[in-house]
Parts: sequence; structure tokens; C-alpha cells
Amino acid sequence: MFYMRLPHPIPYQGSKRGLANHILRCFPKDFDKLIEPFAGSGAVTIAAAYYFKAKAFHLNDINQPLISLWNEIINNPKEIVRKYHDIWFEQLGKEETHYYELRNQFNMDNKPEYLLFLLARCVKAAVRYNNNGGFNQSPDHRRKGRHPSMMREDILKTSQLLKGKTTLSYLDYKKVLKMASCNDLVYMDPPYQGTGQSRGFKYYEDIDQTEFITELSELNKRKLPYILSYDGRTSNKVFGKPLPKELELIRIEVNAGRSSQATLLKRRQYTYESIYLSPALIEKISPIILQQQTISAYQMQGAIKR
Repeated sequence: MFYMRLPHPIPYQGSKRGLANHILRCFPKDFDKLIEPFAGSGAVTIAAAYYFKAKAFHLNDINQPLISLWNEIINNPKEIVRKYHDIWFEQLGKEETHYYELRNQFNMDNKPEYLLFLLARCVKAAVRYNNNGGFNQSPDHRRKGRHPSMMREDILKTSQLLKGKTTLSYLDYKKVLKMASCNDLVYMDPPYQGTGQSRGFKYYEDIDQTEFITELSELNKRKLPYILSYDGRTSNKVFGKPLPKELELIRIEVNAGRSSQATLLKRRQYTYESIYLSPALIEKISPIILQQQTISAYQMQGAIKR
């Protein structure tokens, strides 16, 4: 698969845009629907649509304003393009004041165009909410956010890929998993363990590891194919506890590139992220394809562990 620039309308820390080509190599040939219970930036869904790997999609996220934004991008692209254009140009000459005014307004009415601008303008595109549920991330003073002309192109392309093919919901991930069938494919990218709370900030939803492992076990019993992005490391620093061997998952570790945090500290370190494949998925993938994926991941300075 040749890597081409994919549309990426929603800036999101932890987006799997850079790993999407590895993840798509693990897809079975035939399935009914691709389901993302933790949608975020929807990078894997966009890539799957772009490369004709799936015909139907379900994007879910407990963050309702985020799903409202997805609805506008997919179903009302010209309107959200226009609103983002106006908001972006309104900031010129008063960037910081404008950001905080917009953030306060978003916390009152949750308008999707406000969220899009905040994500494009905030530090490291990192979604953070305070204990009261208010967006609580600061602006990045080094930039003004993505220019409207670039945002317009990505939004229109994404709408073209997903309109009429995508179900949207803002349910608890466990409810979405119950909807899935063994003829679907589930891709999960929950927040990393240990990153749910930091310096008073937190993600919109924290994932309980014990509950999550129970859900994975249920999916195995139902023979439901799934791919999971779950943990990672930077040099010797590991993020997240290992998943139990009883789940019988195959783990592929791939090089996700230089660590942005380390780069800010003028250190040369690389981040490695793990991709887990479920037993039901392994049964659907040809051993040759799996072997090729393993070799590819290894060549990308990763390591394979079974």
C-alpha cells in the first residue's frame, strides 16, 4: 500500500493517522462495517474509506460535542467550512483574547465550529476537560491554527468519503460493542492508561482497565474480530499495564516516529505503539498477510511479541 496524504479535518493528539497504513494491513478482506467506539479524529475510518477497505462505518465517542462536529463535517461540510473561516479570521490581531472568549462560549453552548477551532489552535491539539466538564486547554502561542483553505480541503474530502455511509453516536463504548456482530470489524483506540488525568486536566472519559479487559474477553467469546491500539513506550518509559495473556492477542509494536514531548525538550527519542489483533481476526487473516505485517512492523524499528 502506498502512503498518500489523507484528509485529516479534526486535529487530535494521539491520532493514528501515521499508523493507519499498518492498521489497514490487518483488515480482513470482507466484513460488513468498520466500527470505532472511541472515534477521536477518525483517522482509521478515513483511511479505510480512502483505500476502499470498508463500505460502511460507525463513529462513536462519548464526547457528544465531538460527534456533533463529525456530523457537520460529514453532512454539512460547506456550512462548517464557512463558520471555521469566519472564526479563524476574527482572531487576527487579538489571538489570545479571541481564543479564551471562544473557549468560554464553547463551554456554554458546545457549538461544533467552536470545538473545531479550539482543537486547531490549542496546545498539541490535546483534548482536555476540567472536573466540571469544561474544555480547559490553553492556546498554542506559536501558531494561529490551521489555515481555512487547508481545513476546507480536508473537510470537503472527508465528507465525500463518508457521507451516506456513516452512522454516528455518542454512547458508552460498551453499548456500541454490544451492537457489533461477528461480521463487523471493530477498531479501538481508548485513551492510554495513566494519561486520563494530568495536572488538573483530564480526557472526556477515563477508561477503567478492569472493565475494559472484561469487554475484550466478551468480544472473544462472541468471536468478534477487533484491532486494538492500547499501550506504548518512549525509549524505556512504558505507558500502560500489559494486557493479560488469557486474551490470546497477537501484539505488533511499530515505530510511531519521534516523540513530540522529547523533541520539545531537545531529546532524540522515538515512540513505539502497540497494535493488538484478536483471535477471531487472526482466523480471518491469511497467515501470509499476517507474516508480511509482522515483517513490515519489524522493519519499521519495532518488535513483535506473541
